[in-house]
Amino acid sequence: MVFYFTSTVVDPPVTLFMGRDKYENEDLIKWGWPEDVWFHVDKVSSAHVYLRLGSGQTLETVPQAVIEEAAQLVKANSIEGCKMNDVDVVYTMWENLHKTESMEVGQIGFHKQKAVKKIRVPKKDNIVINRLNKTKVEKEVDFRAEKENREKAEREEKKRQFKKLEDQRKEEERKRKEEADQRSYTNLMKEENMKSNRDADSDSDDFM
Repeated sequence: MVFYFTSTVVDPPVTLFMGRDKYENEDLIKWGWPEDVWFHVDKVSSAHVYLRLGSGQTLETVPQAVIEEAAQLVKANSIEGCKMNDVDVVYTMWENLHKTESMEVGQIGFHKQKAVKKIRVPKKDNIVINRLNKTKVEKEVDFRAEKENREKAEREEKKRQFKKLEDQRKEEERKRKEEADQRSYTNLMKEENMKSNRDADSDSDDFM
């Protein structure tokens, strides 16, 4: 089961989501998308909250208000963190998450520590949490199927783009050949005309 929340602090609204338990967190880690941003309370147990970026969006362009709401949601879903003030929430792109076989279920590391950002949450904001909870939707999700369908769509799009480029290349090649043939024909006609003129001059001399 995955919990989805709608954040309306930006227009259009964005979706935040998290797994129900540590086992679903494992699936989210394994089958995440490159544009997913992962959030977690630093140094204590908490939910794994995700934000899926839009096309062309980067972590640097995510509005601060969205980052703050995701951090509030993470804090509120941490048994220890929800009781603490001045909690740090770390966040990074999904591709920076590093999972090894020796790690416990739900445990995660990072490929590059420098790529991990941090935001401090002074205290729980009940207004934000209540607003997000009103938008909460539960869904059964086949993470693997979603990822495989996405990758299949990407492969098909790459094939379409490759075919488009190939068609453009062939069309440009056809035009170049056509222009070359036209130039050759024009030059041939000029040579024929010059030859004809020379022949005409020769005939005139013989007549005289």
